[in-house]
Amino acid sequence: MDNQVKYLLPESDLPRQWYNIVPDLPAPPPPPLHPGTREPVGPDDLAPLFPAALIMQEVSQESYIPIPEPVRDVYRLWRPTPLFRARRLERDLGTPARIYYKYEGVSPAGSHKPNTAVPQAYYNAAEGVRKLTTETGAGQWGTSLAFAGALFGIDVEVWMVRSSYDQKPYRKMLMETYGATVHASPSPITQAGRAILDASPDSTGSLGIAISEAVEVAATNPDTRYALGSVLNHVLMHQTVIGEEAIKQLAQAGETPDVIVGCTGGGSNFGGLVFPFLREKLAGRMDPVIRAVEPAACPSFTRGTYAYDFGDTAGLTPLLKMHTLGHEFVPDPIHAGGLRYHGMSPLLSHIYELGMIEAVAKPQSECFAAGLRFARTEGIVPAPEPTHAVAACIEEALRCKETGEEKVILTALCGHGLLDLQAYGDYLAGQMQDLELSGDAIAEALRGLPAGV
Repeated sequence: MDNQVKYLLPESDLPRQWYNIVPDLPAPPPPPLHPGTREPVGPDDLAPLFPAALIMQEVSQESYIPIPEPVRDVYRLWRPTPLFRARRLERDLGTPARIYYKYEGVSPAGSHKPNTAVPQAYYNAAEGVRKLTTETGAGQWGTSLAFAGALFGIDVEVWMVRSSYDQKPYRKMLMETYGATVHASPSPITQAGRAILDASPDSTGSLGIAISEAVEVAATNPDTRYALGSVLNHVLMHQTVIGEEAIKQLAQAGETPDVIVGCTGGGSNFGGLVFPFLREKLAGRMDPVIRAVEPAACPSFTRGTYAYDFGDTAGLTPLLKMHTLGHEFVPDPIHAGGLRYHGMSPLLSHIYELGMIEAVAKPQSECFAAGLRFARTEGIVPAPEPTHAVAACIEEALRCKETGEEKVILTALCGHGLLDLQAYGDYLAGQMQDLELSGDAIAEALRGLPAGV
């Protein structure tokens, strides 16, 4: 059969639990530290930002956390999501490899982000929170939290990185359609934003700056909490519904993955796909190579330093041990806005240090070429972020063509690009440039790392 093949699960196979990989690791990850005392943070330190239920999930040593039925009820709007075999792409590449992709773009927001936005809104509403603040890069997370906030009766205020705010006007409109208030970041309405604008009035912004603004507002208003779309343990745990479903779907196909590939910015899509497979690998039931793919313009895994750093630019968050380019790093405004974060998930960084995964970086022109090839064979226009994973899948499949290996390659297509067409327009018009990030630029940003930790 030469055409695309789809693997579906019945609603009864919708996961009932999230998987927490921490208890299964050979060594525990380093704890977050209080920015003032440099001591490990406790639940009370996080209470101004997060509801108690999410704090307990963040530090949990339980392997599985039950998914509340109201959350599963919302998940049923789009989950379980389909797994496709990309036969048309395989044929176009002339490869003996078999390529599968888990498609998260079928969610109402068009990406994987509602997998955590929905439970975060649910737990906040259950504790009486009336408003959530957050940041967003490409807009997928802001859209998802706006969608979830509308379902659970919570107001949502979003700081959107200025470059994405300008590049993706329809993302802003979609957030507002769901009822959110959206600001370009840096903004003049927070102390953190004003400080950046005073120093650099034309700043294109960064996720670190936007986080500072959202955290500042949440920490100073008693009825408001903060919601993060990636990086933290509980966020990655919520995303494991992706991998849990994919394991069952690959079993339907009679396959076991040889290579698993995912794009990484903060790490939620990647962790959600690979953590259940890592569980299987640690148990000796499979042995896939697991590969993270990041942008060459913001290469925290491949060129960053593993160190304690702030999660935001203003230094309001706890110190996190992670692969970082430095919290003062302001990335080039490449189109993959969701991959422009200065740091990588502490949990994924720890797993990388343990040697359990590998990482590569890709320039955006190669990624958009891969995105076009995927669209013209499989029919789905990928968001800029997963084009990085698509490029790495194509690279692996072409290696198989050279060697004759019939590898099974799995990736998560974490969102569609129908609201990112300006990026494709720039690529098609020959106006897209690849940034050559100098070692001096990275060294300069790393000079701002906190001392003494």
